[in-house]
Amino acid sequence: MTSRTFRETSLRIALPCALLVALAACASAPPAAPTTALTSATPVQMVATIRASAGDGEGELSVQPLRDNEVEDLRDQAHRLEAQGHVADAAKALDHAIEIVPGDPALLQERAEVALLLGDRAAAASLAERAFALGSQVGPLCRRHWTTLEQVRLLEGDAAGAAAARAAVDACRVGPPARY
Repeated sequence: MTSRTFRETSLRIALPCALLVALAACASAPPAAPTTALTSATPVQMVATIRASAGDGEGELSVQPLRDNEVEDLRDQAHRLEAQGHVADAAKALDHAIEIVPGDPALLQERAEVALLLGDRAAAASLAERAFALGSQVGPLCRRHWTTLEQVRLLEGDAAGAAAARAAVDACRVGPPARY
């Protein structure tokens, strides 16, 4: 075999191999298997469940921070917009309020619920977890955090995660300190 024929043969073999290697490097991981939701509830029904989980707070410890007037106006605006079906605008109002008071667990929880209405499960879970971490971790707001996480886990098909979140809801109920 002459050197020219050897080079031509090598190129015929090497070129397709290089192309295959390049294509393999571009390949992505196989798509994740689709999860089956463990709930048929609509986002509106899920948010109603979350808000109902708070209960009336009667006979238990509930910590309420002082509120900024501008933030309260934005919260009211968000509630009105949501009630009118303008959920994306409600999210923007709450985002603006969070810019003013970034560590307010109630605002973060409200925004988590709006994220769920918008179909953004990841944001709903992240906001609820952040709200819980910043909050008092007891009382009605605590129950809303964990019920949000339960609803997200149900949507994700995570039965164990949903059960753990449901158990955490019950741990949020703490009676007020005894008075003497």
